[in-house]
Amino acid sequence: MEPMPSIHSRASVGPLSRLAGWKSARRCTAIALLTATSLVSACQHRSGSSGPTSRAMVPSARPIVIAHRGASGHRPEHTLAAYTLAVQMGADYIEPDLVSTKDGVLVARHENEIGGTTDVAERFPDRRRHKAIDGDTITGWFTEDFTLTELRTLRAKERLPFRSHAYDGQYPVPTFEEVLALADSLGRARGRVVGVYPETKHPTYFRSIGLPLEPALLRALTARGFDRPDAPVFIQSFEDGNLRALRPQTRVPLIYLIGAGTLSPDKLRDIATFANGIGVHQRMLVGADSSATPTPLVRDAHAAGLQVHVWTLRSEPVFLAKRYGGDPLAEVREMQRLGVDGIFGDFPDIVVKGLSRAP
Repeated sequence: MEPMPSIHSRASVGPLSRLAGWKSARRCTAIALLTATSLVSACQHRSGSSGPTSRAMVPSARPIVIAHRGASGHRPEHTLAAYTLAVQMGADYIEPDLVSTKDGVLVARHENEIGGTTDVAERFPDRRRHKAIDGDTITGWFTEDFTLTELRTLRAKERLPFRSHAYDGQYPVPTFEEVLALADSLGRARGRVVGVYPETKHPTYFRSIGLPLEPALLRALTARGFDRPDAPVFIQSFEDGNLRALRPQTRVPLIYLIGAGTLSPDKLRDIATFANGIGVHQRMLVGADSSATPTPLVRDAHAAGLQVHVWTLRSEPVFLAKRYGGDPLAEVREMQRLGVDGIFGDFPDIVVKGLSRAP
């Protein structure tokens, strides 16, 4: 299991995250968006400069299903194939983690170090570097050392050894623009909204090297008419510094990611001044033991006007707490009973099934 940092370790500069960090929508003519305090009616989409889109409304079913890095339990993470499969399985949102290329293009990778998720070591063996990123010393290959043209020559591979590697070498690294276009296309084809849930990865680091993530992110969303509070978009980050900076720049809902620790009501009220919700590790809601008592976090967050999205549900035994007896559906159902507003899952088909919904 990936380590969970202290709640205090993710300010503007903190240790490098290795956290996994990440419902089928009702077909109807009027659906609602879950905002920080309640459900409010969705309004018609206003077209951006890139042309009209079918995504005039946002998913309303609770909890929303967020495909963590796409259907990353079935296909190499952060590929268009993984995102497409996730939507076919019934996910409401697809989650692209965003990093920058050398020429300032946002691409979807869980980390800027891409040695474990692409064939970069074989194609560019001389680009291996040692870097200090958010307090950690990392050795590998980094997106900021490659132009987009160079990254286009790479192919994705499965990160975990115990998952299928049948699709290794088949898919390129997608840009954020391509992810947005895919979500729009899939939404049109299926007749329902497909939301996008981007995460800014290491924003302080990228800003320090002259490649800030936020301007390109906001430009891409604004071009599609998504600079509005009812857009089918959440922006997430482990850093409160960039979320506080983003708050006056966008009306898109913001989610503060937290991996561990205790969140007091006062802390939650402070978070509510710059974010619309929190994304928390499931063990912050209930422990791993069968006798564990749920914490009051969901109740307290809702009282502060915050949504609660939980991450990351995975179906393999190595990830399941023993309280679920090897049944991943039991974990989904417990999260639903606890009242969460969104569930991140590597296997969106399992989340959808656990919620007793059709794809």
